[in-house]
Amino acid sequence: MTEAIKTTLRESKAARWTALSILSFTMFAGYLFTEIISPLKPIIERVYGWDGSDFGMFFSAYGWFNVFFLALILVGILLDKFGIRFSTIASVLTMIAGAALKYFAFVSDFGGASFLGFDTQLLLASLGYALFGVGVEYAGITVSKSVVKWFKGKEIALAMGMQVAIARLGSFVPLAFGAAIATALSVPTTVLFGLLFLIIGFFGFLVYNAMDRKLDKQDSDADDGTSEEEQFKLSDLKVIVTNKGFWLIAILCVLFYSAVFPFYKYGPDLMVNKFGVSDRWSGLIPALVPFGTIFLTPLFGGIYDKKGKGASIMILGALMLIVVHFIYYLPSITSVYMAFANAIILGIGFSLVPSAMWPSVPKIIPEKQLGSAYAFIFWIQNFGLWGIPLLIGIILEKTNPGVAKSIQGVMETLKGQNLTNEQIDEKVAAMKQAGEYPIYNYETTWLIFVGLTILALIVAYMLKIEDRKKGYGLELPNIEQ
Repeated sequence: MTEAIKTTLRESKAARWTALSILSFTMFAGYLFTEIISPLKPIIERVYGWDGSDFGMFFSAYGWFNVFFLALILVGILLDKFGIRFSTIASVLTMIAGAALKYFAFVSDFGGASFLGFDTQLLLASLGYALFGVGVEYAGITVSKSVVKWFKGKEIALAMGMQVAIARLGSFVPLAFGAAIATALSVPTTVLFGLLFLIIGFFGFLVYNAMDRKLDKQDSDADDGTSEEEQFKLSDLKVIVTNKGFWLIAILCVLFYSAVFPFYKYGPDLMVNKFGVSDRWSGLIPALVPFGTIFLTPLFGGIYDKKGKGASIMILGALMLIVVHFIYYLPSITSVYMAFANAIILGIGFSLVPSAMWPSVPKIIPEKQLGSAYAFIFWIQNFGLWGIPLLIGIILEKTNPGVAKSIQGVMETLKGQNLTNEQIDEKVAAMKQAGEYPIYNYETTWLIFVGLTILALIVAYMLKIEDRKKGYGLELPNIEQ
């Protein structure tokens, strides 16, 4: 028996880390496309005429199908029923289809046409983003279960941390350089750049599936590590929904990610309007958040593997987020250096919680229900990814009446002067420097982030108390001795 175990790919450090690298690249591509538009709000306002509510609708579209059509519940069941290999291909093809529709929306000229009362371009771009959202969340669930399959009882938190780190690198690239690329080339070219990475990720999943198939042949159990009598059944969902620890992790997830991911969407615009950063580099400071996680999430995951303290790590991360968003809220703080330092702290906090949260799920939920458990968590998380950006867009527009129209008025005046795009950018920059360009005030809007982080801290503390009662082992190391 011992010899058989030694011959499996799972026991080969090189093989399991190679599998992780392939999985992580496709998630890198998915996260890259997720944030491809995030730093382009000022540019799209000028070029396509979108206002704050339009952006709220577009950013919230990510969760339309996931939340209201229960897509994530469905894909979680598909994952547990049909396995990892089916789900890798289905998820990446869904991402590609949604990304292609979004690209079509930006590359096409609809002449201001509307459909069902919505601007046609905005509606198509939103539908594409919604379809893509199903695919990338499906891929995330599948990858999470795959990592458990290859690393359970080994360096699971480190592996999940590495996967998250590489995915966050995908967020960093468009935030840091997307606006510069769109300024130099165009918005559609920037979107096409993301689509090409997804296609490469598809071929990566094909390679992973060959490895996964070989691992299954080596395992004594069938179909993703479970014997036939242990296969997932719909009745198993009761194990998940009746578990208080699961609900606490799910609620912590939605609160925590709702306090971070929408920051990617609106943080660049905050840097332009409050801290005076140029449009071209508006995403550079928010990009420090995912960039920091590239190094820190694996580090904190490794600490959890060896030392434990998972629940305590989540509490510390939530506490740091409160401090960060309160500083961004304060009207008196307008220093770029403070914004820079604050983003670094946010990156540390954003590294702490996921490094402990995701590896804690297998301690609470049995492995054969993990696909559905992760799907439920992602589904609940998507309520935040749908609702919070929409709420922010609405409140931003309500508390800044007339700003979007003023921006459009300025742009119409400049375009009427027959200036080139480069000359228009120079004029806009000069007007901002002189305080003559309309700006958004984010003061009231940012209270949403402050409230979310306070609630996240409360839930993280409740999870630690529940762990003491039920003995999940969240404070214990992950590596089996």
